[in-house]
Amino acid sequence: MNEPFKQHGAFSWCELMTEDAEAAKAFYTKLFGWNTEDMTMPGMTYTVIKAGGSEIGGIMTIPQEARNMPPAWGVYVTVTDVDATAKSAEQLGAKLLVPPTDIPDVGRFCVIQDPQGAAISAITYQKM
Repeated sequence: MNEPFKQHGAFSWCELMTEDAEAAKAFYTKLFGWNTEDMTMPGMTYTVIKAGGSEIGGIMTIPQEARNMPPAWGVYVTVTDVDATAKSAEQLGAKLLVPPTDIPDVGRFCVIQDPQGAAISAITYQKM
């Protein structure tokens, strides 16, 4: 991952959760010329999207716990401490849709719904 994306407050990752990951991969690789690489993770396959050889995002099937949500793109903002960010978000009137959660070999993230209803994810990447 590029260093600017590890900076606190920077947008660092985009992710599509969809009902049909294979169809999404076919569509977006043809539309944007992206390359993809499938990774096996516990209970799922995660597809990393690459542009110009750089990892820029991912595609995954909507997980069971979120099965009622429509397909959507989400974004991640890098933070130095995801737990502190989650606490601060709640104090500012946000709702935690996903509490701080570990992603093995990646870091720790949460999903926040701001007071107006928009969702955004915060992530602290583990030190490489």
